[in-house]
Amino acid sequence: MSWLVTGAAGMLGRDVVDALTRRGEQVTGLDRAALDITSADAVDRALAVHRPSLVVNCAAYTAVDAAETDEAAATRVNGDGPRQLARACAAHGARLIHVSTDYVFSGDARTTPYPEDHPTGPRTAYGRSKLAGERAVLEELPDASAVVRTAWLYGVHGTNFVRTMIGFEAGRPTVDVVDDQRGQPTWSADVAERIADLGPRVGDGTHGVFHATNSGEATWYELAREVFRLIGADPARVRPTTGAAFPRPAPRPAYSALAHGRWQDIGLPEPRDWRSALHEALPRIRKESPLRETP
Repeated sequence: MSWLVTGAAGMLGRDVVDALTRRGEQVTGLDRAALDITSADAVDRALAVHRPSLVVNCAAYTAVDAAETDEAAATRVNGDGPRQLARACAAHGARLIHVSTDYVFSGDARTTPYPEDHPTGPRTAYGRSKLAGERAVLEELPDASAVVRTAWLYGVHGTNFVRTMIGFEAGRPTVDVVDDQRGQPTWSADVAERIADLGPRVGDGTHGVFHATNSGEATWYELAREVFRLIGADPARVRPTTGAAFPRPAPRPAYSALAHGRWQDIGLPEPRDWRSALHEALPRIRKESPLRETP
C-alpha cells in the first residue's frame, strides 16, 4: 500500500506518518502549505502525482471557539475539504480515512458511551462543520471510506492539555481544573496505530464510522491529578472547579465518551484504558516536548 496523509504537520498527522513509517509503509505526508484540501484542483493534482492507495485526512480547522464567529471558514476546511478528497479518491481509485470528533454529538448523555450509530446533534459551529465532513465522505465514497472519530487528544506534538498540566505543575503551586465534563483522554499515538490497523481493511467490506479513543472515562480534573501523580507531584495541588469558571464561546460537552463496538466487528480489540496509555506517553512527552504554560 501507499499512503497519503494530509494535515501531516499536526499532532495526529505526525503520529500517523511516524506509525506508518515504523511499519515500513510507503507514506507521503503533506502539511497545509503543501496541500490545501479545500481546492479541488490541488487535491486532484496531489492524488495524480502521489497515486496513493489510501488517503488519511488529518487536516482540520480545530479552533473550536473561533468557529462560533466564523462557521463558514470552519466548514470550508472541515466540510468542503473532505468532500474534495472523497471525490478525488473516487476518481483515482483510492480509499479514504477521515478523522472526525466527538463534537458531532450533543454531549448531554449521562453514563452510556455513544455508539457509532447514535444520532448526531452538534451544539457548536465546529461540531456542525465536522459533521458536514463526515456526511460528505460517506456520501461521495460510501464503500471505500471510514470515518474515525476521536476526542480529548494529547501527544508529543503541539499544544494539548497534558503538556499544559506538566508546565503548570512546574510553575504554579495549585491548578484549578474542570470536574464537570467527562470524556476519554486519548493518546494521539494510539489513534495513529489504530488508523494504521484499519487502513488495509477499508474498502474490503469494511467502511463507515469507527470510534478511536482510549477506553475508560475521566473528567479533566481526574486527568490532571493522574498527570501530577505520574510525574511525582502531589495530586492534591489540583483543585476541582466547574466549567462555568472558564466560560467559552463554544459550549463544551458535559459527557462525550465514545463506544468502540465496531472494532470488535472487524476482529480488532477494544482500545486500551486511558491510564495505561498515559503511563506510557508521559515519559515521551516530557523528553521530547518543551515545557510552556498555555491558557
